[in-house]
Amino acid sequence: MRIVSMVPSWTETLLKAGIQVVGRTRFCIHPPKMITNIPIVGGTKDVNWDLVVDIKPDLVLLDQEENPLEMAEECPAPYLATHVNSLETLQKELVRLGEEFRNPQLMELAVTALDILEAPVPKWDPKRIPGFMEWVKTPSQEYEEVLYLIWKKPWMAVSRETYIGSVLEKLGAKVVEFPAGEKYPVLDEVTEFKKALLLFSSEPFPFQKKIAELKSEGLEGAIVNGESFSWFGTRSLEFLKTELGL
Repeated sequence: MRIVSMVPSWTETLLKAGIQVVGRTRFCIHPPKMITNIPIVGGTKDVNWDLVVDIKPDLVLLDQEENPLEMAEECPAPYLATHVNSLETLQKELVRLGEEFRNPQLMELAVTALDILEAPVPKWDPKRIPGFMEWVKTPSQEYEEVLYLIWKKPWMAVSRETYIGSVLEKLGAKVVEFPAGEKYPVLDEVTEFKKALLLFSSEPFPFQKKIAELKSEGLEGAIVNGESFSWFGTRSLEFLKTELGL
């Protein structure tokens, strides 16, 4: 089956499962050696449908959290839209894709996801942060919560209602609570979250290149590997297996 994948996480997962991906987004960068000769047809929010039609895919793979509704509405080929917003929904969608593609490797990943879901939640250790890359500034106090930041100008965070929030909670973190429905809340200032350890994601905003700027603003916390937390599928599952000792 020839698949055009508009979801970077799925692109990597499908390729590692031996499925033929014939079109991808410019953000589909993993696995590096396997995506080189796969044509780019757009991004996660935009697509050149003429290029997709020329490729003649059997299926276009979308995700409700990654792609806008218009992409599904305008798709000129058969499509399948997943909806991954937690570890629970990832497990269900892996089963769905495994059955759709009749692929045993995807079914094995679904079993891995289930093992992770059933594993005990560890105690969060702020001195050993999962996905740690480097400190902006070593914390000067103990924190009760975690505030995971994905953007600056404006500041944007993630809530418990997101896949990232689900991963954090599985790792034992107490994620800052926001009103229901605010998946990616926009914040006026991060300094108002006095009880929260700041985790700055390495993507999509390049926080790692802005450490001097963050320090000048008097902020402390850690840069963490955004791919490990947000790339659902094989990448985050391997990350969680390691962190949970499975």
